[in-house]
Amino acid sequence: MTVTRGLEGVVATTSSVSSIIDDTLTYRGYNIDDLAEYASFEEVIYLLWYGKLPNQTELDEFTKLLSENASLPQGVLDHFKTYPIDKVHPMAALRTAVSLLGMYDEEADVMDEEANNRKAIRLQAQLPAVVTAFSRIRKGLEPVEPRKDFGLAANFLYMLTGEEPSTVAVEAFNKALVLHADHELNASTFTARVCVATLSDIYSGVTAAIGALKGPLHGGANEAVMKMLTEVETPENAEAYVREKLANKEKIMGFGHRVYRQGDPRAKHLRKMSEKLTNLTGETKWYDMSIKIEEVFTKEKDLPPNVDFYSASVYHSLGIDHDLFTPIFAVSRVSGWIAHILEQYSNNRLIRPRADYIGSDKQTYIPISQRD
Repeated sequence: MTVTRGLEGVVATTSSVSSIIDDTLTYRGYNIDDLAEYASFEEVIYLLWYGKLPNQTELDEFTKLLSENASLPQGVLDHFKTYPIDKVHPMAALRTAVSLLGMYDEEADVMDEEANNRKAIRLQAQLPAVVTAFSRIRKGLEPVEPRKDFGLAANFLYMLTGEEPSTVAVEAFNKALVLHADHELNASTFTARVCVATLSDIYSGVTAAIGALKGPLHGGANEAVMKMLTEVETPENAEAYVREKLANKEKIMGFGHRVYRQGDPRAKHLRKMSEKLTNLTGETKWYDMSIKIEEVFTKEKDLPPNVDFYSASVYHSLGIDHDLFTPIFAVSRVSGWIAHILEQYSNNRLIRPRADYIGSDKQTYIPISQRD
């Protein structure tokens, strides 16, 4: 058998959800540049799930369904209050909450197409409420109910703060949600497909995906980038910081990507939003530091930034707690997970690769009384 570490370069399935070809990312054939510039997150979800962009009537009906399913069961909210709040990372809370949501859903184990579509709506609508409710409860605040007249991006910011967000904030957050929605067969998406290929339910698939996203080599990278920026403190410190890290052979998060050679096409959109937001907030140092770090690191390692690098300063500029960065990734990426889960169900085969055994061979069993 030929072993490929990390399955790099291995084609594991066919999919029509998204593609990465010649460093170009598309959702259902639509270039990410166009979607990031013009589309609402709701349009992108519809595209990923149903294979086409909605007309106005379809979008209105879809948005209404999401709005009607956004409230959380009281039991989930009560469950948050039992957590050791000062010790629980929001990703752990999110992972547990999604599993818990499945226990409140009477259709959780109903596997026909219509039921799965209804569960998809509920999950997409409820994940923003889970993240924002947990964030508020751990601060001793009551959760905020979503507004019927707001879309997903505006509602997330509203439920997080209780205040109506600015147009610029909504634009930035919508763009971030669009850019993170899907990314072919990444680690969390592959995890979701492996899970549901056993014909496990959609809640199990999303819970498994969240577990994979939680790791710092996947979704946790943007939180690590913000930690780095906080350590650097000023643009003047950036070059020395990077060079010290490189000299000590320490990893710098937010650069490079296994499937891109010339650079992550999503990064440029968040770079622009970072510049715009930091100028508006008067805290340009976050953008300036990022630019300087990119300049030094790219020169030394020839690795351009990925989507995580500038999303950190964007979220920080929106006033979002740093440990919520990865849960926000999940709020977006659940749209892609669901698209892949539904695709897996539609043409399923159990995913069961092999391993090349390299352990001991031809061992002889010795009774315990005769062992040293």
